Amino acid sequence: MNYEYIDFLTKVKATAEHLKHSDSEMKKIIELLQRVQNKGNGRIFLCGNGGSASTASHMACDLFKMCGITAISLTENCALTSAIINDNGWENLFVYQLQNYDIDSEDILIAFSVHGGAGKDKAGKWSENIIQAIQFVNNCNGTTIGFAGFDGGAFTKFCDYYIVVPEESTPIVESFHVLLHHFIASYLQKEQRK
Repeated sequence: MNYEYIDFLTKVKATAEHLKHSDSEMKKIIELLQRVQNKGNGRIFLCGNGGSASTASHMACDLFKMCGITAISLTENCALTSAIINDNGWENLFVYQLQNYDIDSEDILIAFSVHGGAGKDKAGKWSENIIQAIQFVNNCNGTTIGFAGFDGGAFTKFCDYYIVVPEESTPIVESFHVLLHHFIASYLQKEQRK
């Protein structure tokens, strides 16, 4: 058996070292979210596919419960998701929902995608539904934040702010997205209590 536990942890440590370079971008993201938290207006919408969908839901939960921020995961409602996909197509899943919220300059979309919308498979371009949501929010003068991996993909082109986990391993990228969202939520909670 090829037991790769130590190799995995070594990659995690190296990835964490590389992420130190995103410190200034993280500070900007925190400031944006604090603005929503302190002003009490504006909403944070979150989306992702697959494992990233659960990260979006998890972060929405933490922002709402721990930080008192209106945070809405666009990945939660199974019946709504299947109805939108059936009637309007996979690529419109998130845009269709966002259209009902009258997005404006106070609103923020946080998107999670391992590849950041780069690449394709049997179903077409990866994360096309997320890229369309980002472009929609940008067109409504909202702010877009992306968390990606690999080389960042289209997120580096379309998101106002983004953090790329510089690793080509889906498990490591998704794990770091959860770590980063936990850092953000705990930091905001701590600052709110001061």
